[in-house]
Amino acid sequence: MFSVGYQRLINVALRGMTLASKFLLIFFLARFLEPEELGLYGLLTATIGYALYLLGFDFYAFTTRELLKRERSEWGGLLKDQGVLYVGLYSLFLPLLCLIFLKGLLPWRLAGWFFTLLVLEHLSQELIRLLVAISEQLLASLVLFLRSGIWALAVTGLMLIEHESRTLDIVVGAWTLGGVFAVLLGIINIAQLKIGGWHRPIDWRWIGKGLKIAIPLLIATLAIRGLFTLDRYWFEALAGLDVLGAYVLFMGFSNALMSFLDAGVFAFSYPGLITAHSRQDATAFRHGVRKLLLQTLVLSIAFAVIALLLIGPLLQWLNRPLYIEQQGLFPWLLLATVLYAVGMVPHYALYAQGHDRPIIQSHIASLLIFIPATWLFSLYSTLLAVPLGLSAAFTLILLWKSWLFFQLTPTHYRSTRVRLQV
Repeated sequence: MFSVGYQRLINVALRGMTLASKFLLIFFLARFLEPEELGLYGLLTATIGYALYLLGFDFYAFTTRELLKRERSEWGGLLKDQGVLYVGLYSLFLPLLCLIFLKGLLPWRLAGWFFTLLVLEHLSQELIRLLVAISEQLLASLVLFLRSGIWALAVTGLMLIEHESRTLDIVVGAWTLGGVFAVLLGIINIAQLKIGGWHRPIDWRWIGKGLKIAIPLLIATLAIRGLFTLDRYWFEALAGLDVLGAYVLFMGFSNALMSFLDAGVFAFSYPGLITAHSRQDATAFRHGVRKLLLQTLVLSIAFAVIALLLIGPLLQWLNRPLYIEQQGLFPWLLLATVLYAVGMVPHYALYAQGHDRPIIQSHIASLLIFIPATWLFSLYSTLLAVPLGLSAAFTLILLWKSWLFFQLTPTHYRSTRVRLQV
């Protein structure tokens, strides 16, 4: 229907609108909500983001590679097996997650929103991953726009014109509606792909095989995502819920970089790397990795420069003295995000080759570094301890994965000087 270049342009535009919507939302929340409420919103989003992995077990990492190896007539059976696993995980972990409220990590008034959003976020995330894996990036971006973009625009506009709407409940209510429509759109599009194999019996052996691969990856994911959850709770303990609002604002701004990269670079790169490796196409793999590195570096540097220029005027517009006072946090959070972004280049290069172990090891090590590093930095600065701890952890990940990429990747995948054997 559209050329590849045009599809990519539309995809980036949709992701850009999603990013802009989230960007506007976080800044309008910073302007219209009290810092404590923004801090609570940050804790809610971080906790949901972490709990997602308990419901999914990172099983998609196994399913993605399996789908790309098989014909579309077999996909239905694989997706049904994956769904059966998720039903079991929901039954196990949703009751256990009540401990978040029993232990007082989040207030009970958010419990209903938490569980509803958790399920919707998981389902929409899995649908987006599936669409990306089968190279339906445009549809994936449409689902993402409903999940994270259009509702944010709507609630931002509502808060501008209706003073009484400036509450956290209105925000999470709009988020819920966006999730519902995202899931419905994703299901409708998957149903139209004419995937076969749905009547195949459940393959418990295949599920078990996938869990053996997914569980180590899950441990790694829980470690790396633990950084983005523990950081907020730790920062709150060090600086208070009101200053956490500033942290959430600055981290939201910094994380826009990852949204740009996911939309314009990563979503298009890693399926191609997987395919090139499965076909033993060294030229395509080598070209893909170099292109991935160049695009990541250029976008990261450009984003960092623009962000540093804009942050001052944006904070003046918010007219919140607390955020202006804490502006020194921003460069350190931006540095941590850039380090994390660049580390995704060797990450995807290793993942495409099936080298999961170094990814797992580096993620676990990052959490083990983050905890003592943050504690040590907290002895000198309660405000900068967490950002510096994140920077130390992401530096370790970048160096670890880069070194192992050169150690584990065949020479002819990395160098044009070696002639391929046919």
